[in-house]
Amino acid sequence: MLAVGLIVLAAVVIVGARLLVGSGAVGDFLADYSGEYPLPDTEAVGIPTWASWSHFLNAFFLVLIIRSGWQVRTERKPPAMWTRDNSRWPTTRNPPRKISMTLFLHLGLDLLWLVNGLVFVILLFASGHWVRIVPTSWEVFPNALSAALQYASLDWPIDNGWLNYNSLQQLAYFVTVFIAAPLAAVTGVRMSGFWSVRWTRLSRMYPIEIARAVHFPVMLYFVLFLIAHVTLVFATGALRNLNHMYGGQDAPNWVGAIVFGVSLVVVAGGWVAARPVVIAPIAGLLGKVGR
Repeated sequence: MLAVGLIVLAAVVIVGARLLVGSGAVGDFLADYSGEYPLPDTEAVGIPTWASWSHFLNAFFLVLIIRSGWQVRTERKPPAMWTRDNSRWPTTRNPPRKISMTLFLHLGLDLLWLVNGLVFVILLFASGHWVRIVPTSWEVFPNALSAALQYASLDWPIDNGWLNYNSLQQLAYFVTVFIAAPLAAVTGVRMSGFWSVRWTRLSRMYPIEIARAVHFPVMLYFVLFLIAHVTLVFATGALRNLNHMYGGQDAPNWVGAIVFGVSLVVVAGGWVAARPVVIAPIAGLLGKVGR
């Protein structure tokens, strides 16, 4: 029933968008705003190798973070438990707390994801590549609306991703990197054992209930972003788009698709390996594993 409802909703959106695009006023709007605006003078052309690696690592960690986070939320009987050994964490003042092995995995993946994100942001600004995903003109908003109308009507915006993202892409990437990711981090830290019991005043100012109320919707945002992102990558020129990020070139050959296929195998391997029998020896180095 849900699938039927989604299909009907999609059909209504497409028909409505086509009617709007075909009208005179909206047609004039699309003529004035193509869906993107020129970048400032910059050398940020193409996709650098560090961005490709960061993109792969981000996808790898994010898929496993979403999986483990959902398991933490839904599991009734954890397969194993982990207790921090404070003698191995000399700066920690919190009393040892027993948590599920799934939560241990989730927190570990979170840390790796944050390190990757921090490196990405540093290189983003150091290289000048930031102008690709940070809006530099108010024209981003009408152009984003134009791109949204073009996508909704199935008349795709002109794909020029090697040189410049359209404004809807730019806003989506900006929100993901600079709003959703920090929200996931600050709410996750509040709910974790990294939050010190001594921070009583800060705890009153930032109750754990607020963190819980925000953290799950942020996870849903990442799920929807991944679905929309992957769908549009394949729907708007898969070979060229995959080559941009995985092949390091602006060409419609199979290099990027092959590298992407290998990356999926690696992600699948991580999915299979993310289980207690593999994680327990690592957890044992940092604390006590038991039932």
